[in-house]
Amino acid sequence: MKRWDLTLLVILILEICIFAYANPKFLMPRVIFGSINDIIPICIISLFVTMVMITAGIDIQAGAVVGLSSIIVGVTWQDLGLNIWVASLVAIIIAALVGLLTGYIVAYYQVQPMVVTLGGSFLYAGLALLISTLSSTESYKGISGFPESFVNFASYRIGGVLPVQVVVFLVMAAFAWFLLHKTKYGRKIFLIGINQNAAEYSGINTRFIIMSTYVLSGIAAAVSGILLTSYLGTAKSDLGATITLPIITAVVLGGTLMTGGKGSIIGTALAAVIIGVLKFGLPLCFRVNMQYLDIPVGLLLLIVISARALSNRPEVIVFISNLKKKLDSKQDLPLIKTT
Repeated sequence: MKRWDLTLLVILILEICIFAYANPKFLMPRVIFGSINDIIPICIISLFVTMVMITAGIDIQAGAVVGLSSIIVGVTWQDLGLNIWVASLVAIIIAALVGLLTGYIVAYYQVQPMVVTLGGSFLYAGLALLISTLSSTESYKGISGFPESFVNFASYRIGGVLPVQVVVFLVMAAFAWFLLHKTKYGRKIFLIGINQNAAEYSGINTRFIIMSTYVLSGIAAAVSGILLTSYLGTAKSDLGATITLPIITAVVLGGTLMTGGKGSIIGTALAAVIIGVLKFGLPLCFRVNMQYLDIPVGLLLLIVISARALSNRPEVIVFISNLKKKLDSKQDLPLIKTT
């Protein structure tokens, strides 16, 4: 693990200890897992948005794709008569095509990712709302009445304790970690983020790699939309309307640079869990109103970013380097025995 990943792990442990001290019930496995169960979509999507941002891109349309995927599942199942799992597969394919289109525009037309995905967030949110009007159910009510096997899937707990959503997150985190940190594909992602021109001159198909990261992000958004639909038992066009900023927060807090070239799947996963535990623990242990939970999350992000920026300043680096030398020199001093 990298130094920043270890720092995040320490923060997570301290966070759990503080909440457990305030309310011992917080240490119950069902409570701990429940604290991150509600933000699993954020956790899953942030893993693959990390790859996008390492290439110096950004994806702020993921929330809209979550809603689009959810309503596609509902409409194709209820009004087209598709099997619920086939409908879910259709949603994943469409989300992958959405990512493909976004990635193509970013990579081949050199349009700023912020502009493309901002436009996409409005476009796909609008499409989701339009598709919801095709349903026989009024859009504001959402589509419900799904098969029991589908509804119980995301709510199922292995051994009565471990939510299946957490298992899905861990599996996808392991896949994302292996893909980014242990394959040539992942190394190419980092090289593109460091210097796209140099990567292209070295023979890397930078356009294809960049485009593929948006495809993966789209698929992750679809999987999250399906899980959220199953968990809530309702398909709605606006399910992902509030998750865009938490996703970006988790990625940045996890150590990914906005300018690209640096990032960590483990860091992102830990940051996402930290946010989930924080948003769950404050109301449970300190009775903080849930309407104000974005305040501590925002403060945490600002503090961490400021600290990281401060640590990269030349004078701070020199000070830390000199301090380490002094400490090392003291350790090297011979011990003098006194009689």
